[in-house]
Amino acid sequence: MKTNNFKKIAEEILSIAGIEINGNNPYDIKIHNEMFYQRVLNQGSLGLGESYMDGWWDCENLDEFFYRILYSKVDEKVKQNWKLLFKILSAKIFNRQSGARAFQIGEEHYDLGNKLYKNMLDKRMVYSCAYWKSAHTLDEAQEAKLDLVCKKLRLQPGMEILDIGCGWASFAKYAAEKYRVKVKGITVSKQQAELGKRLCQGLPVEIRLQDYRNISGKFDNIVSLGMIEHVGYKNYRTFMKVARRCLKDNSLFLLQTIGSNKSVNSTDPWIDKYIFPNGMSPSIKQIGTAIEGLLVMEDWSNFSADYDKTLMAWYENFNNNWNKIKSEYNERFYRMWKYYLLSCAGSFRARRNQLWQIVLSKKGILGGYKSIC
Repeated sequence: MKTNNFKKIAEEILSIAGIEINGNNPYDIKIHNEMFYQRVLNQGSLGLGESYMDGWWDCENLDEFFYRILYSKVDEKVKQNWKLLFKILSAKIFNRQSGARAFQIGEEHYDLGNKLYKNMLDKRMVYSCAYWKSAHTLDEAQEAKLDLVCKKLRLQPGMEILDIGCGWASFAKYAAEKYRVKVKGITVSKQQAELGKRLCQGLPVEIRLQDYRNISGKFDNIVSLGMIEHVGYKNYRTFMKVARRCLKDNSLFLLQTIGSNKSVNSTDPWIDKYIFPNGMSPSIKQIGTAIEGLLVMEDWSNFSADYDKTLMAWYENFNNNWNKIKSEYNERFYRMWKYYLLSCAGSFRARRNQLWQIVLSKKGILGGYKSIC
């Protein structure tokens, strides 16, 4: 097929979202390499992302480009190629989030360098959705989220809390300082564990480099903020069994997760290859199946629009601070990270992804659980 034919097809596809090639709107795309059309039509989202990383095209407002693409459901209207179908079939056959692979996400994403995340995140280094209800800055919104979690868990001084996927110990440090609880946090990232330990020196906080399947002990409450996205649909039930095993009878488990509008067993090929290997977001059905007979759902909140705002704040920090860290990376990494943050912002804006905070109990709270969100 000639280049002009590939271009014509691309124009027809993008027109569904009201996007023009080399148009004048900030969400239109500018093509620098005519091979772009064939590459994207042959490789789908992977080709789209890689061609952007290679500088084959640009867009003034990537977040708006993706918002329009996803809100108009262009991806659902275009037949998927065989490579994506193979990826989906592979996910059904293999357990890509097995114990042997548990530390891969830590090595390939969270261990990219603490300096990167310090220059992108808030002062507490919270790498999950903030809560913007009454906040004006990222620092305020992340602190509001941490406090909301503490209140939803009804924390009391002296309680022992388990944090599954503790990151740089932002929640552990906040809860120990403000609510005087003891926290045990686990992560699969060496760099997160090392920095988390330093940040929590002098506090009743223990940080371990550990897979969630190997957790032991009983806790007054459990929290997991943005970690189940790395668990995989084959392991959701195991994850919930671990939570139940570690909960005391009258305890609460707060789970914060990106949510999918439909059940999936794989993720976007570009995100899987470059950002979150083996990751995927659970659906309501998948979470419901995982907790059935194990845990009681007490409360379920959705503030997905807050993740759009959080991602845009992260991008602003990353972009503004790029000169401080660019000596440790390269231009292709800059374009990759920009693409990651802004494409995800567009996805939340289009409501293709959700952000849920779910409060679960072991046997049900006597008298009921009253939401504060």
